[in-house]
Amino acid sequence: MSVPQSILNKIPKSGRRKIKVRRNYQYAGYLYILPWLIGLLIFQLYPFISSLYYSFTDYNMVSAPKWVGLDNYHKIFTEDPDFYQSLKVTGIYVLLAVPVKLAFALFVAMLLSAKLRAINFFRTVYYLPSILGGSVAISVLWRFLFMKEGVVNSLLARVHLGPVDWLGSPDIALYTLGLLTVWQFGSSMVLFLAGIQQIPNDLYEAGSIDGASRFSMFFRITVPMLTPIVLFNLVMQMVNAFQEFTGAFVITHGGPMKSTYLYALKLYEEAFTFFKMGYASALSWILFLIIMAVTAVIFKSSGGWVHYEDGGK
Repeated sequence: MSVPQSILNKIPKSGRRKIKVRRNYQYAGYLYILPWLIGLLIFQLYPFISSLYYSFTDYNMVSAPKWVGLDNYHKIFTEDPDFYQSLKVTGIYVLLAVPVKLAFALFVAMLLSAKLRAINFFRTVYYLPSILGGSVAISVLWRFLFMKEGVVNSLLARVHLGPVDWLGSPDIALYTLGLLTVWQFGSSMVLFLAGIQQIPNDLYEAGSIDGASRFSMFFRITVPMLTPIVLFNLVMQMVNAFQEFTGAFVITHGGPMKSTYLYALKLYEEAFTFFKMGYASALSWILFLIIMAVTAVIFKSSGGWVHYEDGGK
């Protein structure tokens, strides 16, 4: 906040110099955050508000948007069976992929918390899948691995099993896509690993003196101490899973029989295949509200299962 000139005149020279320096620091601070602020306004806030407006319009990117009120939302809920199918598939996908991914990340973090030689090398190797991510190239690789004549079935054939129609069976295809998400466990694993290393060793020594087994110490010490990280990972991975797109688009195209028709894929088709941008905007806002509701439920329930050392204060 600027100081009026009449007040500045009453301040000694040394004080005025300090105020000037402080003001220059403030201007420098504003200058530093200016690129971020511009990016926020142009690439996040403007599209966010625009999509809300377009969700109440009929807009095809060629002609001017035409205001239709709640028609898009009414059609989604009453005339679009694919909406419910994509919602159902996405719900199953989230319930399947997120817990398995977190459990696997915790398991690997426990292994990598051991004090072994070259442990940093193994930590780097296990983090590599997350660097590669769910890119198009990895999705193509996944398709070659799990196609009927792919590497996985070739390995199964060596032990006289299979072949399994990983991507062609409506009963299995969604689980195969889920494995692609589980494979990208690195970021969750790193957080679990950091949390494990912060657990005081005194707790394990006390448990050992009391005769507790490793299994008991894991569930009575390790897991409760990691619950804040579990909460963070759960929310982040849940949000990512609701927005999963690349695997379903590249590997299965939503098939077979729409068994992998994820919500983000439907949203993409409405926007960029049928050019119904208003309808797609309405779909995106419904997804946003669903994610907000699920996140709120998770945070509301966290009071009963998340343990904070300071009692959550």
